[in-house]
Amino acid sequence: MPKDLRYDRTEDQSPTKASPMNQQIAPMTGAETKAARLPDAQTVTAVKHWNDRLFSFRVTRPASLRFRSGEFLMIGVLDDTARPLLRAYSLASPSWDDELEFYSIKVQDGPLTSRLQHISVGDQIIIRPKPVGSLVIDALLPGKRLYLFATGTGIAPFASLVRDPDVYQKFDQVILTHTTRTASALGYSKKLVADILSDETLSEIAGGKLWYYPTTTREETPKMGRITDLITSGELFRDLDLPPFDSTTDRVMICGSMGLNTDLKKIIEAAGLREGSNSEPGEYVLEKAFVG
Repeated sequence: MPKDLRYDRTEDQSPTKASPMNQQIAPMTGAETKAARLPDAQTVTAVKHWNDRLFSFRVTRPASLRFRSGEFLMIGVLDDTARPLLRAYSLASPSWDDELEFYSIKVQDGPLTSRLQHISVGDQIIIRPKPVGSLVIDALLPGKRLYLFATGTGIAPFASLVRDPDVYQKFDQVILTHTTRTASALGYSKKLVADILSDETLSEIAGGKLWYYPTTTREETPKMGRITDLITSGELFRDLDLPPFDSTTDRVMICGSMGLNTDLKKIIEAAGLREGSNSEPGEYVLEKAFVG
């Protein structure tokens, strides 16, 4: 297996330039624009729609904000009564980035995402500068191999971690798995890995250490199946030519649906790995306060 393994033989599924998903959407108006007068307001610098259900965006970073890669913040807009409407969002950008990046699902009747999905460059959103979370390297004991298991938008905190040089100083191998229903939903993680391996600085740090294992559960792609099934059947380990989980060498992070978290927790603990925390590091962690 090549040192710069990317277990990805699918073609690029990102939208073409002609796609309406890439076109700018009209800025928010009304009460939402009042966020610009709030102390915690930040300006949107970039927006990309990956398909009709997923989008990512970048905003300016508060000068005083310090966070660890893998943490999350409360972000949002003002509602129609001019009150903050906030939800927890994982930071997809690494701790060293000058801007903040987020990756989100679109829920048409969702209190926040029904508004947030229409943002465009120049708009303002609220960022509460109080990062928290358990998906941080500090919550894990030293090890050789780091598995990052994500489904859907659960890839966001791992997008932060795989761009953090500290991760590669502490682990010899970093295996990023991303499971989605469709191929287009893998677009964000595919570009993430491609950008890392083509970056002059990050490629020297991550090259040969970062492995990418994307799978789908509905739309046909070269690798299909739920990650839990691929683990229990041993297929994941055979594909990557790696041994089964070993509590002395392997460390695991999990971020996805409640179902995924519960199922993977059982599998991981059956292999002898103990859950860690910021106060008491262990062999695996999952995000309890925020899913996706």
